[in-house]
Amino acid sequence: MRMFPYGLRIVVAIALIAIAGCRNNHKSAPLIVILVPSQDNPFFKTEADATAVRARSLGYRVRVDAHDDDAYRQDNLIDGAIASNAAAIILDNAGADSSIAAVRRATNAGIACFLIDRAIDADGIAKAQIIADNDQGARIVASAFVNALEPGGGEYAELLGRESDTNAQVRTRGFHAILDSHKDLVRVAAQSANWSQSEAFQKTETILQAHANLKGIIAGNDTMALGAVAAIKSSGRKGIVVTGFDGSPDAVAAIRTGQLRATSLQQAVLIARQAVDEADRYLKTGTTGRPERQIIPCDLVTAQNAADFEDFEKVR
Repeated sequence: MRMFPYGLRIVVAIALIAIAGCRNNHKSAPLIVILVPSQDNPFFKTEADATAVRARSLGYRVRVDAHDDDAYRQDNLIDGAIASNAAAIILDNAGADSSIAAVRRATNAGIACFLIDRAIDADGIAKAQIIADNDQGARIVASAFVNALEPGGGEYAELLGRESDTNAQVRTRGFHAILDSHKDLVRVAAQSANWSQSEAFQKTETILQAHANLKGIIAGNDTMALGAVAAIKSSGRKGIVVTGFDGSPDAVAAIRTGQLRATSLQQAVLIARQAVDEADRYLKTGTTGRPERQIIPCDLVTAQNAADFEDFEKVR
């Protein structure tokens, strides 16, 4: 067996001890579990990525998973976080009512819960609920939709999000707080496309075939809006106004090229970072220093300001 000089063996031993120490320190770092509805949807992926980057920068271990808007799967993932002795959970939940018991269970197990994007129908359980102002965002994009159709108004269709999603309900109420006051606008179709681009394409094809005089489509999110844009292009129809909601990079690009009229941007990155910062503050001091419910305004994105937004974030 080859023998190394004594001094070299000491250096190697010290290096191995240092590596082992680093590994042990990594394992002992507090764990933050991040749960989102999907990592395929660009909005949810962005909030998960932004949350993970911020948490790691503050020295936390991170685990990211998706519950697919399935409350039962969410329950199992939260049980997994409890079993892993997580320090905190950052959660974009699977239902305002169906998530309450899971959040309470985690809280009772000593895990601080911070909700993003979607609130639950209960206070005093989560340490924070940080959500975009979906009502305000819906009203500003509905106003842009109205301005694009005036004067004259006409027939329009609405593509709604997943019916079980609180945000879908809030957005449609916000749309109609503006649209219903304009009597020259007539809604001739309303279809749920479940936040899906492919479903929106199919539903829009059917709507276009049934309504030759359609002037506009207002969609509950950008994914559905882009599905509508694709269906309109495929049909050969011109001049139909389409608006979205979320502020996705693809939607902002479509606004720049004139295919989409406007969208309402939810500041996913800002909300994600804020949730991690408050979790960090709570774990170190026992308080977030903020009220539980925090509402973040949305920004209207149009051709005039589209260059100011990138990856669900206002950059200028």
